[in-house]
Amino acid sequence: MPETATATATATLELSMQGAINRALRDSLADDDRMLVFGEDVGVLGGVFRMTDGLQAEFGAGRVFDTPLAESGIIGLAVGLAMGGWHPVPEVQFDGFVFPGFDQLLSQVARMNYRSRGAFPMPITLRVPSFGGIRAPELHGESLETYFMHVPGLKVVTPSNPHDAYHLLRRAIAMPDPVIFMEPKSRYWNKGPVDPDAAADLEGATIVRPGRHATLVCWGSMVHRCLQVAELAAEDGIELEVLDLRWLTPIDEESLQESVSRTGRAVVVHEAPLTAGPGAEITALVSRLCFRELKSPVERVTGYDVPTPSGDLEDEFIPSVDRILFGVQRALEYRRG
Repeated sequence: MPETATATATATLELSMQGAINRALRDSLADDDRMLVFGEDVGVLGGVFRMTDGLQAEFGAGRVFDTPLAESGIIGLAVGLAMGGWHPVPEVQFDGFVFPGFDQLLSQVARMNYRSRGAFPMPITLRVPSFGGIRAPELHGESLETYFMHVPGLKVVTPSNPHDAYHLLRRAIAMPDPVIFMEPKSRYWNKGPVDPDAAADLEGATIVRPGRHATLVCWGSMVHRCLQVAELAAEDGIELEVLDLRWLTPIDEESLQESVSRTGRAVVVHEAPLTAGPGAEITALVSRLCFRELKSPVERVTGYDVPTPSGDLEDEFIPSVDRILFGVQRALEYRRG
């Protein structure tokens, strides 16, 4: 059954990220009768993570429906529906299975508006349960943001808390552009306050913890881990700023520059492998934007350059609190020769 929201004295609800995404889909379906939700098991079952629970019963099988086990068909269907004036919000059940549909994303979703000179906009929001942290089998815990970021024409966004999940998904669905909405699976069941009626700040990055000694640049599930690191560092008098990028395409260069220029140091944290990962682009940006203010080279704490492992080995792959602390230590102890 859909999660029951607990209302406080104000309009704020206490929701898990799963509940916030479910509420965002429900509210968007109610607001836009051209919106369609579809994917593997999203209808009768309500999704493997119950993200679409109750939506088919409320809006009917014509607007919330199951598809065959064929990601290329799911995304290809979204393209045709968008060309026909519909507003598709498909789901790929797990991140590691998006590749069969990548041709449609690269060749059609990202290019159609450009290729048709605006005749066929692609208001598609592709929801992708992403990242690791749940010790799932192989291909169920990938960190694929680099692939999406490299495709011109796609926007990429990932929330780190229920409030942002609700508002960023509503914002993504309302956009006329194709958006890849990457959902951190390991945070699905963590609760937090959500005010659906709030005038939320949805653009760019946000500082979730201010600091002055170094900036931890992160997104998705790594935001929570970086907040844990900041708490531990504070016990030793180290004040770390935690910057949640949220939007990976486009990157909020202004907020990134302001934060790192103020602290003088940056540690980029992500689950994706190191080589050519999103941290490489962010490091290049910081080096250019904050060259005069940097007190040390930009550090990166990332996954390793190996296939993402499954099960318990995942804990060795995903940046841990200790690994991030070592990255902070390297940045703080750096001395110019």
